[in-house]
Amino acid sequence: MITKLKLDRLAELNAQKDLLKIKKQELVDSALTPEIRSQIAGIDAEFEPQLEAITVKDSELRKEIKAEIIDHGETVKGTKFQAIWVKGRTKWNDEGLMNYLSVHPEIAYLRTIGKPSVSIRKV
Repeated sequence: MITKLKLDRLAELNAQKDLLKIKKQELVDSALTPEIRSQIAGIDAEFEPQLEAITVKDSELRKEIKAEIIDHGETVKGTKFQAIWVKGRTKWNDEGLMNYLSVHPEIAYLRTIGKPSVSIRKV
């Protein structure tokens, strides 16, 4: 029950942060005159096509890099980014192996269970 309370507290902190961001943006928006808003809209319109083009190129280049790294089979490190190669995971049918284990208990030493981990995500 303690963990649930802490998770709820974490949610409350996130809500407070979001509320502060909203209040800040409202104050910024109220300080803008119609002329300034118009200028900002014009600037956004001017830069949007360029940003979209870069986003498309970024996506295409990432796909190329990933394909090359898969073929290369090793991590490659650049100045600002690295492409980390991770070998494919081995998966086993745990239910089938547990059935096999019940008939062949001598293989029990081959089975290990890793430590649990936790990631916190929004619900």
